[in-house]
Amino acid sequence: LQYGIVLDAGSSHTAMFIYKWPADKENDTGVVSEHGMCDVEGPGISSYSSNPPAAGASLEHCLNQALRDVPKEKHVGTPLYLGATAGMRLLNIADQQVSDAVLRAVAATLKTYPFDFRGAKILSGEEEGVFGWVTANYLLENFIKRGWLGEWIQPQKKTLGAMDFGGASTQITFETRDTIENPRNEVMLKLYGQAYKVYTHSFLCYGRDQVLKRLLSKLLQAQSYQETVSHPCWPVGHKKSLLLSSIYDSPCTEKERPSLALNTTVTLVGTGDGNLCTLHVSKLFDFTNCSFSRCSFDGVFQPEVSGNFIAFSAFFYTVDFIQTVMGRPVHLPSDLKDAVDTICATSWSELLQKAPKLEKRLPDYCAVSTFVYLLTTKGYSFNNHSFPNIVFQKKVGETSIGWALGYMLNLTNMIPAEKPSSHKTMVYNYWVILILLFVVTTLTSLVTAICLLRHSKSSII
Repeated sequence: LQYGIVLDAGSSHTAMFIYKWPADKENDTGVVSEHGMCDVEGPGISSYSSNPPAAGASLEHCLNQALRDVPKEKHVGTPLYLGATAGMRLLNIADQQVSDAVLRAVAATLKTYPFDFRGAKILSGEEEGVFGWVTANYLLENFIKRGWLGEWIQPQKKTLGAMDFGGASTQITFETRDTIENPRNEVMLKLYGQAYKVYTHSFLCYGRDQVLKRLLSKLLQAQSYQETVSHPCWPVGHKKSLLLSSIYDSPCTEKERPSLALNTTVTLVGTGDGNLCTLHVSKLFDFTNCSFSRCSFDGVFQPEVSGNFIAFSAFFYTVDFIQTVMGRPVHLPSDLKDAVDTICATSWSELLQKAPKLEKRLPDYCAVSTFVYLLTTKGYSFNNHSFPNIVFQKKVGETSIGWALGYMLNLTNMIPAEKPSSHKTMVYNYWVILILLFVVTTLTSLVTAICLLRHSKSSII
């Protein structure tokens, strides 16, 4: 086996994925799978802006696991990548020198390990979206697959659209035949000899954690930064005090920063008002301005959604909470809206009773579910016809869906542009055919022998 390691340095945390595939594989077998994974303890690397060396040190526990999970004789030949996403994109906007220092510190740590370190970089939002799309379709064998005789087959099925919802950004990517009016949203890919025209867009500041900060900012603004502020998206019975610095420490909220000292404390009290929550969350989007024939929101062009979609990351966790904890189905937009209303109307004590292990995230499910409802229906324009085409999923088999696998496949050139030749499988094909002929001949002989035996017995009688 051969191995590859990708560190997904997200805004809220870092995850390490170890992949494996047969060592004698051609570049195009589609058999890469997840060998192991590790969640790095602590926050994402972008949160170490005041102490960059600590960002590198935070990865050591998982890297030590990789030393154990990958056979020692394979260490030197195992490629190791780190890709940072929206958290580092935000830090890069706020202070490029600091973000560079964090990346240098991370790279310095990765270089001390015996793997083949091939760089630490910040992915663009478009790269994150496209690599997530590649991962999902690769794992589902929508590009290419082995036939039962060992030959290469290009399945006559369409690709799936991919929707990712992280801590600081959200991405939508799908194949389309429509004209993509903004060239920045168009990506042309050639995979296994097939051309794909893909629409993609990444919305920075629309990830889960940044949405919650922006919502808090809107609420404080609407209530004139009083000492006690009501929070319609928090459940009745939940109350918490926060420093203003924890809300306005991001480029996503800094434009709304008040003149008050950032060490000022405000107390937020949950009121569980679903309608008011929806009203405030909807203010995070701009549905009015559009210079194209059609837009999703914030003036961003988007063609009509088409085909099936797979939604992962926080999309999956949000809908999974609705289905497993709240016991509500999610098939249509109305199901999602009803579930949102139920969550928002559920008291803090009831929520705690239902899911005590989720205590840290429980207060925010009303707001996040509301956001997912507005994003998918009003933002991306999924309706009663198209919404049922979304599957909310975390993994395909044992492999996590996300940009990391697509990123590694791209950088290691494991998805060739040209269609794979089948000559390497011909000998295998002939063997399979010969075995089948042997089995058929043997069965025919046995059946003939039995028939003759019965015939001879009946003649004697």
